[in-house]
Amino acid sequence: MRNRRAALAAIAGAASLALTLSACGQSSEGGSEDKATDASDATIGISMPTKSSERWIADGDNVVKNLEAKGFKTKLAFGEDEPDQQVSQIENMITQGVDALIVAAIDNKSLNNVLQQAKDADIPVISYDRLILGTENVDYYASFDNEKVGELQGSYIVEKLGLKDGSEKGPFNLELFAGSNDDNNTRYFFQGAMTVLQPYIDEGKLVVKSGQTELTQVTTLRWDGATAQRRMDDILTASYKSGRVDAVLSPYDGISIGIISALKSDGYGSASKPLPVVTGQDAEVASVKSIIAGEQSMTVYKDTRELAKVASNMVDAVLNDKKPETNDTKTYDNGAKVVPAYLLVPVSVDKANYQTVVVDSGYIKESDLK
Repeated sequence: MRNRRAALAAIAGAASLALTLSACGQSSEGGSEDKATDASDATIGISMPTKSSERWIADGDNVVKNLEAKGFKTKLAFGEDEPDQQVSQIENMITQGVDALIVAAIDNKSLNNVLQQAKDADIPVISYDRLILGTENVDYYASFDNEKVGELQGSYIVEKLGLKDGSEKGPFNLELFAGSNDDNNTRYFFQGAMTVLQPYIDEGKLVVKSGQTELTQVTTLRWDGATAQRRMDDILTASYKSGRVDAVLSPYDGISIGIISALKSDGYGSASKPLPVVTGQDAEVASVKSIIAGEQSMTVYKDTRELAKVASNMVDAVLNDKKPETNDTKTYDNGAKVVPAYLLVPVSVDKANYQTVVVDSGYIKESDLK
């Protein structure tokens, strides 16, 4: 068993350390017994970014469900997109003596000090979905193939505009949106999409009329839909006095809804001025409804039920001194170390396959889409 409780007690003082070592099976000769963690005596701290996104609520619920099925106790907190609040919540979990942490970071660079506290207390840390940067105190990373997400979005745009098969030559007007600049996944999503889109931009078949093509120009703080809507409004006012938007790269469903609201306010959505191709990610109910209604074009489905299983299995393995299953030990360098990762496969979803992929699988109830 990981002697985490002993390490935590050492911070409080030698007397407490002695008691904790005894509780964890310290022998009279000073050696410790090697035995599996008793899940019923272990508590896992789970830190999620916000309740403002249905995706993160589902993630929190699914992680709790998987851990409790293994016999663990859980403490779940949502930082409500406030990095300082998330740090405070994690500090409280450490003080309360959790045995492991699963953290989906709000700001991936704000956790270094608190994760050092976790390290000092011998608490393993699983970085959940968003890679935590700049610290060695991250043990494993559970996520999806993030570049593949962007590739799916970019490929969908190219296919729907007829560029892939050469049926259309363009040029088509494209605008680019990216996620929050403090989320490491933003870079991977954008890189994946631009791998597909950039050759067509270079050929002049795709034109970004706003001129905003660099990642630093197109990020959306906190993945906020209202922020994206305001930026789309500004782009339409400044760059589309003539011509029309043919496609919008959107990295996330909440951003997509904001973009579509701006477009509809500018007269898009009619037979004479149809909405452009608009991508998305996370298969949130509102966006699947939008896809069914013919507004948002696609989303990238990531089965967070499976992600919760991966993270829970990682915790279970680490607390029992086993090596968790990983499938990528080279890609995710957080600036302090390469974090071993397990990556799940994302799936492109549109009106043609949403029923099979997200409804028949039980991810979304049919009744929720009515």
